[in-house]
Amino acid sequence: MVELESLRRTFRELYGSEPRMFSAPGRVNLIGEHTDYNEGFVLPIAANLRTYVVAAPRADDTIRVYSCGLQDHAEFTLSASEPPAKGWRSYVYGVSQVLRSNCPDLLGADVAIASDVPRGAGLSSSAALEISFGFALLQLSTLDFDLLELALAAQRAEHHFVGTKSGLMDQLTSVFAEANRALLIDCRSLKMTPIPVALNDVAVIVCDSKVKHELATSAYNQRRAECEQAVELLKEKKRGWKALRDLSIDDLHLIEDLPEPLRRRSRHVITENDRTLRGAEALASGDFVMLGELMRKSHQSLRDDYEVSCRELDLLVELADAHDAALGGRMMGGGFGGCTVNLVQREGIENFRDHVVRNYHEGTGLEADVYVIEADRGVQEHEAAA
Repeated sequence: MVELESLRRTFRELYGSEPRMFSAPGRVNLIGEHTDYNEGFVLPIAANLRTYVVAAPRADDTIRVYSCGLQDHAEFTLSASEPPAKGWRSYVYGVSQVLRSNCPDLLGADVAIASDVPRGAGLSSSAALEISFGFALLQLSTLDFDLLELALAAQRAEHHFVGTKSGLMDQLTSVFAEANRALLIDCRSLKMTPIPVALNDVAVIVCDSKVKHELATSAYNQRRAECEQAVELLKEKKRGWKALRDLSIDDLHLIEDLPEPLRRRSRHVITENDRTLRGAEALASGDFVMLGELMRKSHQSLRDDYEVSCRELDLLVELADAHDAALGGRMMGGGFGGCTVNLVQREGIENFRDHVVRNYHEGTGLEADVYVIEADRGVQEHEAAA
């Protein structure tokens, strides 16, 4: 966990001034994977794992940033035409450039960053960084801004400066999430419906596989392109279809003529949207057995139809399924590594953790990290230390 006073102290030592503090959460998506960029439905919660930004405004347009976790610096100006080196710098540079294009009066800033959100684990550490950093810049510049525009700016930064053609789920969750609520997000209309998460005897458990295969980014963009290709072919059957979101379960027969792998990609998206809407109903009614079963089916579809799982994720899901306290689980995120998300009876958490960690190590030689997740709130400013 980030030690907040230590972060403030680091800032004072680096820059010699007193900072303000902001934070934004990572994201755990209960169900609805690879549906957001298909204008479909997702059901995330904000994780109680956050990225913290301490910052103070500058009189010029220089941005100086220090990453505590990486022990690395970046410096650039808001008017810079050349981005800094790739990696984490691409996110902060990209967000600053998009915000500056929308808000010409954006000020420079001195910034230090620390995070609880594990990188590369499928918990959207990127969105937590983008949103916390962008929110800090806007607040320090005392600019009026729309929170939806902040989410859209972060997405544009990821598209144009990082190269990942992500949907908007992660940024929306990091901005708009509510404590003890999930968000059913319609990724076409951007309507967000809060759903109480009355877990009580059930916990959301995330298991980090500690792997991220090289295919992750390229395959993500490829899957998006395949879905777009499928839609172009399906438009010949019915005018007005703009995305796979427009097809329901009753339309599954219409994809049978699509070439592979487009047929299987389409089948995943169509059935996943259906699972997500039913999952939202199950969560609202407290039917965690049903939600767990829908999560299991989601993983099978991601593994077989969308082909974004991997040996390590499959093993984590199999190990969870074999435990008596588990109600269901699936891979989460873009795929080819990262995390699984599971529903587990609270009384069995420690035994579940031991079972998964021990057997996963025996099967892979890797040490899985296990997190108990509570539904947190979105981006916020923290009160000054007493």
